[in-house]
Amino acid sequence: MTQETTEHVAAMLRNARGEKGWTQGQLAAELGTSQSAVARMEQGKQNLSLKMIQRLETIFERSIVNVGKPRMTHLRVEGGRTLSGAVDVNSSKNAGVALLCASLMNRGTTVLRRLARIEEVNRIVEVLVSIGVECTWLNDTDLRLRRPAALDLAGMDIDAARRTRSVIMLLGPLLDETAEYRLPYAGGCDLGTRTVEPHMQALRQFGLSVEASAGFYTVQAPPADARERSFVLTERGDTVTENAIMAAAHREGTTVIRNASPNYMVQDLCFYLQMLGVAIEGVGTTTLRITGRPRIEADVEYFPSEDPIEAMSLITAGIVTNSEVTVRRVPIEFMEIELATLEQMGQQLEVSGEYMARNGRTRLVDVTTKPSELRAPEDKIHPMPFPGLNIDNLPFFAVIAANAHGQTMIHDWVYENRAIYLTELNRLGAQVQLLDPHRIYVNGPTKWRAAEVGCPPALRPAACLLLAMLAARGVSELRNIYVIERGYEDLAERLNTIGAKVEYFQD
Repeated sequence: MTQETTEHVAAMLRNARGEKGWTQGQLAAELGTSQSAVARMEQGKQNLSLKMIQRLETIFERSIVNVGKPRMTHLRVEGGRTLSGAVDVNSSKNAGVALLCASLMNRGTTVLRRLARIEEVNRIVEVLVSIGVECTWLNDTDLRLRRPAALDLAGMDIDAARRTRSVIMLLGPLLDETAEYRLPYAGGCDLGTRTVEPHMQALRQFGLSVEASAGFYTVQAPPADARERSFVLTERGDTVTENAIMAAAHREGTTVIRNASPNYMVQDLCFYLQMLGVAIEGVGTTTLRITGRPRIEADVEYFPSEDPIEAMSLITAGIVTNSEVTVRRVPIEFMEIELATLEQMGQQLEVSGEYMARNGRTRLVDVTTKPSELRAPEDKIHPMPFPGLNIDNLPFFAVIAANAHGQTMIHDWVYENRAIYLTELNRLGAQVQLLDPHRIYVNGPTKWRAAEVGCPPALRPAACLLLAMLAARGVSELRNIYVIERGYEDLAERLNTIGAKVEYFQD
């Protein structure tokens, strides 16, 4: 940054902070930095990284460097480099957003340790702040949450709520909050029609009434009761299961949920609720027995577990660059099918002994990729509910299969649009043939080439393009990476720690 730009940013920052009525200490807490660092920023004595500028722009909802139209952020990738070293898996995005929603049920203080600082988390935090929750970043990754006696649901930040699909998970924790309120339609990735009807079917079991009209759900709360309930979910969805669990958690009676998802984020939610005193039996199985508490008030600290999807992303980076890379803190329970499939394709992997995650419940290992000659699997690769291959890990096999000899069929039966986005890999030299909205053939091996590609509006296919660029000799550009920022914390910087050369830039 030039001196002129630094001074301009300093003045803008002082004005923006003043308009919010914040002290330097309050801004420092929001940024996860020190008060002295904020003081240096406001004096024009601190060079700011692009990442810090983006964080400031998010907090103040304005362009800090250039007044006017918000700028899109892109990545420039110098590919064809061999990677090496070790990288840690961060905590789970999907667990994090569920825990943020669940914290609304606790009238004590919740501290979420090592929470991923990603856009999806930022949006939910903005929603919580807008309805009166005190959200304080104790450092760069630890968030303290304290809810008021009564939430201001009418003051909800509609724009932030519409930018995340996770807002649908407020229905469960808000079950008994107020007689009536409105919730905006959920947004998020463009993966085709993902109906909210399974959520409604589950929550009707508790008497919740929801009517959709004019971009909002109008919610009528049911009267409190202590009934015994037993029902089956017609769809074993992760967020559907989480909503049902949270609704049951503040019902005094016992609820039995059958065909529940036992996936990683659901288990994290259950572990947190157990710390709050909610009795839950069957964690990790498809039948949950929950005895709730009509009032929950506890001071707790919880560490969300590591993210198996990020683990797969980092393992894929090592595979597609034919490198020896160690990915540490891999939640093995949720990666066993993926690793077995890779080994069937000829990928050599070294897996360490198991150790426990910081939550004391999740089993972790370190996985090292070895340079390998890959071959297409004999059968198609497809996802299944846990303990099968995770639906969000399926796209990475398109990049991996592009490096393998032979033809691989990938069947994404869940989403009707995501397979289409994987054909963007062809712009980098892959041979991906779209068979229908759910199936692709991937022919390999691929001689990757550099290209400029725009991010598709879906998180995992966008990450796949970035990973393929690591293998493509030359300089590639991945444009408008907001969708990646939704699900990954500093992915580019962390890839750089193991030898990649990726830099942020703006037009």
